[in-house]
Amino acid sequence: MPYIKTSPKKLPLTKQLDLKAQKCGLRHTVFAPNGDQYTGEWLDDRKHGKGTQLWKKSGAAYRGEWKCGQCDGYGTFSVLVPGTNKYDRKYCGRWKNGKKHGYGTFFYRNAAIYEGDWSEDQRSGWGRMYQETGDIYEGEWLRDKRHGQGIIQFANGNWYEGTWKDGKKNGEGKFYYCDKGQLYQGFWVDGVAKCGTLTDCERDKAPTPTKYPIPKLHLVDAELVLKEAQSLHHDQRDREEGEDSD
Repeated sequence: MPYIKTSPKKLPLTKQLDLKAQKCGLRHTVFAPNGDQYTGEWLDDRKHGKGTQLWKKSGAAYRGEWKCGQCDGYGTFSVLVPGTNKYDRKYCGRWKNGKKHGYGTFFYRNAAIYEGDWSEDQRSGWGRMYQETGDIYEGEWLRDKRHGQGIIQFANGNWYEGTWKDGKKNGEGKFYYCDKGQLYQGFWVDGVAKCGTLTDCERDKAPTPTKYPIPKLHLVDAELVLKEAQSLHHDQRDREEGEDSD
């Protein structure tokens, strides 16, 4: 049977021009109508690879990795200092789909710094927060709030170690009063100590100890008393939550 050679079907001219116009590979600076500009790598007409984006209106800049048009991978986000041509670094770390995701460091306006895990632009996972007051928190986070196990050391030397929920002390924890030489161990609810024990701890080293030491308890079973008090509090809170849901 004779072989008939056929010529490949040509694409319409408009389609050919569109394919030629698509950006792919490393390109020089590309300017957008609103004044934004991007310099870096492309794939199928989308930012993909390594590149730098400058936003004219906000004065922000991103330098790092891209994927399918979004900040994705490792990159640094900075903002322009008003009245200058210098940039202040705000965040450096991992990104996913245009949001902070993974491990990274964020620099706040008030000199506070957070370094740790992120999930969709929020502090989630493990992280350390340095407050402008000098306080330092290290522990777990969820949706931008302290949540889980963590310890906070205050600028005056006091510290709390225990459970957190929605940014507040909740559950079992202990608070050390460095200035008085006392240690509280017990149960917390929404940042308020509900039931526990207060004992002297390195009172002789405290700068402003109490006038008299804490007297010793003479209970047959102090642990049982605390457990009963916690149980009563749990029952009361459950009743209140049940009434609110009705």
